[in-house]
Amino acid sequence: MKRQQFLAAAALFATATLGFSGAASAQEVVKIPCVCELSGAGAVSGTNYRDGARMAVDEINAAGGILGRKIVMTDMDTQTDPQTSRALVQKAIDSGAYAIMGTVYSGSTIVNMMVAQRAGIVQMTGSEAPNITERGNPYIFRTSSGAQKGVPALTAYFKDQLKVKKIAVEWVNNDFGKGGHDVFRKEMKRVGIDVVADVPSEQGQADFSADVSKIKNSGAQAVFVYLNEEEDARFLKEAKKQGLKVPLVGEVTLTGQKVIDLAGGAAEGAFAHVGLATSAPIPSIEKFVAKFKKRYGRDTDHNGIKGYIGIYAIKYATEMIGKFDSKALAKKLHGLTLDASKYPGMLLTTSWDQHGELSRESFMTEVKNGKQVVIGTVPAN
Repeated sequence: MKRQQFLAAAALFATATLGFSGAASAQEVVKIPCVCELSGAGAVSGTNYRDGARMAVDEINAAGGILGRKIVMTDMDTQTDPQTSRALVQKAIDSGAYAIMGTVYSGSTIVNMMVAQRAGIVQMTGSEAPNITERGNPYIFRTSSGAQKGVPALTAYFKDQLKVKKIAVEWVNNDFGKGGHDVFRKEMKRVGIDVVADVPSEQGQADFSADVSKIKNSGAQAVFVYLNEEEDARFLKEAKKQGLKVPLVGEVTLTGQKVIDLAGGAAEGAFAHVGLATSAPIPSIEKFVAKFKKRYGRDTDHNGIKGYIGIYAIKYATEMIGKFDSKALAKKLHGLTLDASKYPGMLLTTSWDQHGELSRESFMTEVKNGKQVVIGTVPAN
């Protein structure tokens, strides 16, 4: 009997010890998975976002982690498919995610952010469709400004610098494109500029000959181009082929290095307002770009910066609350300003409002000699 009692007690002790060891092990890490577009149409954007985040994770872990815990960031490839992204966000939550990085494409974020919201998990998105932060989701936070902030930054450029009276818009018919298109139309109406050609295109569209021809025949004095990267490049090539001479002006993507490389000389002279510019003559940005290229052997676009600052924002806000509590993290991020002089991982001073919308200075850019060049700075709004 005594032997049986001893064995039972030993088994109970072993079970308790294993349970304690497992709990301790779980407390040693914090899970921040990247639900990102690593294949499909959004692969370049999503991969840069992931790689920027990965660089931040490794820097933070090397410095001791967050509140003593190392970050574990698993890659979860959405294949640029909204429904796949939704399933992966649920999988990330089931695996114990403290916060989630991604997605970048607006169509996916609109679908998957409801899953994170129900679970009360903070989500750092690289998406820019206006309605993402207009749905009352207290757990969604941008790492770049939405179109409702970015597009109006161009209004004065069209009205006061280009002095156009007639303008055309070429836009991609998805959630990203619709958001920018609607804000643009509203802005042009506000300042009395006539939109003489409104040309939607499809994601992945290969032939822009009819689109350019319509714009060329419309009498437009400038074109607002709001497309994904590959479509930007195809549009620019066709515009050059048809001899479209008016200014081509974009937001977010048009002057990105991927577009420049794909379009070749056709991108020369294009303008864009961008929330983040890897070409910005700012020491923190220059240092980031150099580190990224040294690590990965390639240049990044603005998505690399977005991923990087997303991880650092989670770190800084978590250290402010002093615990791993996603609900408290969301509460802390609302209305928070992270001054880059005190929080260098942000690269630029960044604020979030009560909707998770982001504010910081932004940039006007032009393609010159095959490179994106910053030609002006727009104050935070």
